Amino acid sequence: MASAGARERSEGQAVITRGLTKRYGSRLALDGLDLEVGHGEVFGFLGPNGAGKTTFVKLLLGLGRPSSGTGQLLGRPLGDRAARSKVGYLPELFRYQGWLRAREVLTFHCRLAGLPGAGFPEEVGRNLELVGLGGRGEDLVATFSKGMQQRLGLAVALVGSPRLVVLDEPTSALDPVGRHDVRELIRRLRQAGVTVFLNSHLLSEVELVCDRVAVVDRGRVLAQGALADLLSGEGPRVRCRDLPGEGLPGLGALARDGEWVSVPGLDSSRTPELVAAIVAAGGRVYQVDEGRQSLEDRFLQLLERA
Repeated sequence: MASAGARERSEGQAVITRGLTKRYGSRLALDGLDLEVGHGEVFGFLGPNGAGKTTFVKLLLGLGRPSSGTGQLLGRPLGDRAARSKVGYLPELFRYQGWLRAREVLTFHCRLAGLPGAGFPEEVGRNLELVGLGGRGEDLVATFSKGMQQRLGLAVALVGSPRLVVLDEPTSALDPVGRHDVRELIRRLRQAGVTVFLNSHLLSEVELVCDRVAVVDRGRVLAQGALADLLSGEGPRVRCRDLPGEGLPGLGALARDGEWVSVPGLDSSRTPELVAAIVAAGGRVYQVDEGRQSLEDRFLQLLERA
């Protein structure tokens, strides 16, 4: 019987896996993958091609069975039909028949979701508006650009107001305006308490919207956690001149690298204090580097170490 602590932890997670493993013959696609995604957060799932991301999503959605390990989706075992009915999914590769109208595509998915027929028109209209296709419901899919079809796929993923939305490369076909619109949509979903699981190669997009991320390679999690924690570097540095002494009052000893100075172990939140102390000591400040890595740099660093 599960302990009270384990039950509380499970209830606080939209997704939780322990030792999830998947083999295809002799090939190991997932190698004991442990992951946690909290309710109501935007979670980025990152990794190079062949890292096991697609396999993990298939197991998460009940489209395959693990070789070993356990997992839960919205508090239920992986593959549970009741849990799957509360999930919206936008696959990376999808296609709707060109002879269908956008409204007909969404109406069909309302039927698949088991929604009451009387509510179809409202559901269809609301979702088209959410993704920026309001007024295009009677247009044929064949007349839609690739970006518009991507928006339609997003609208389908939102049918039935899911509690968890899994988005696989949602901005891959969109222009800058479309990517901005998707970011705003993801933020609105988070505000509404919806969990968003985002699989994307566009690391700059992930960095703009995600609360937490996991980096995977060869079926294993290399790192996971809050973006602020994963991207924190070695602390702030300041490029300055005419700074006497080897330390700063209240901050500690200085480390120097040419014109760059830093205080080892100083948190980036104290950057204003560092700058003020340098100026007070007579130094002239020319440049400030908070020491925060980009997600791309951190991603490549983790893969190189692995």
